[in-house]
Amino acid sequence: MPFDRRNLPDAVSYYESEGLKLTSRGKWRTTECKFHGGSDSMRINTDSGAFACMAGCGARGGDVLAYHMAQHGLEFVEAAKALGAWVDDGKPVTQHKPAPLTPRQALEVLAVEANLVAIAAGNLAHGVELLKGDFDRLKQAANRINRLAEVFA
Repeated sequence: MPFDRRNLPDAVSYYESEGLKLTSRGKWRTTECKFHGGSDSMRINTDSGAFACMAGCGARGGDVLAYHMAQHGLEFVEAAKALGAWVDDGKPVTQHKPAPLTPRQALEVLAVEANLVAIAAGNLAHGVELLKGDFDRLKQAANRINRLAEVFA
């Protein structure tokens, strides 16, 4: 099997390498939510790597791989390779494609991402310079819009 979960990075090391500062003690730590910009709304499980935004933006997942996919707009295989958890055993790769979004879900994602792009365009038109985090989120939005266009076009 090409995916080896044992090769995923340690949760604390991974999240810190992503620029997150984990505060508090115990298994669940607090940090900022990079998905909506909340300063201390994300909770990270240091054992499993699970994450959940407590502010209601809906960001959540079961491990560092899920976070990497969501944060960088990557598919499973791409994210697993980026994290070193994809072991190429020489066999042809048969990708398991997750079930696509329903059209309604796709429209909801498009609405959110298009709104973000429109706000960024308005800010740029008024001379507001985008911060690196904002620019990264804008690229992620564009990537999601393009992926949805590929699937539903």
